Amino acid sequence: MRLPRLSFAVCAAALVVVGCPKPSTPTPDAGVTAEAETDAGLAAEPGPTSFTLQYARPDAGGMDSIPLVDADEGRPLIEPTSTLELRSTLALRNYRVRLFDEVERAMVSDDAAEESANGLLYRISLPTPLKTGHKYTLVVDAQTGTSMTDSQGRELPDVRIPFQVSGEKEKPAPPPKKQRRR
Repeated sequence: MRLPRLSFAVCAAALVVVGCPKPSTPTPDAGVTAEAETDAGLAAEPGPTSFTLQYARPDAGGMDSIPLVDADEGRPLIEPTSTLELRSTLALRNYRVRLFDEVERAMVSDDAAEESANGLLYRISLPTPLKTGHKYTLVVDAQTGTSMTDSQGRELPDVRIPFQVSGEKEKPAPPPKKQRRR
């Protein structure tokens, strides 16, 4: 009699194990197609890196955008400022940011970069405001080698953002007159 009870207990345990629903994992043919998974993967991939440039208004009224234009289209006009902010949509690798005046001299500045998963925030603080009527160009290019890359490993071309400070161009002070000796 012991044998039937033992086999009854084993059969009952087997039925409980077999009868319990297992957590299901989706299979490729469970209503999700491989194309949908591929499309979802493409949609999650970030687009190309883009840049924005802003300047601090002199009246402490916040930041204004500087339109990104080609040099052929002219230079956007901005108010005199001593603070510029460059933002990118993705983090950058092997890059440098420089501000040039109209005779292609690099401007002296105190720069700070904040990198995150959301991109780059690069602040340029100048000791004096940019001169009225003068032209400037912000350049983002490779620190070393021939190219910079974004966080996705894609090579990026150099970025040149030209602009001009509104107002009359300051005339240089006349040189001091020499005293003639007699």
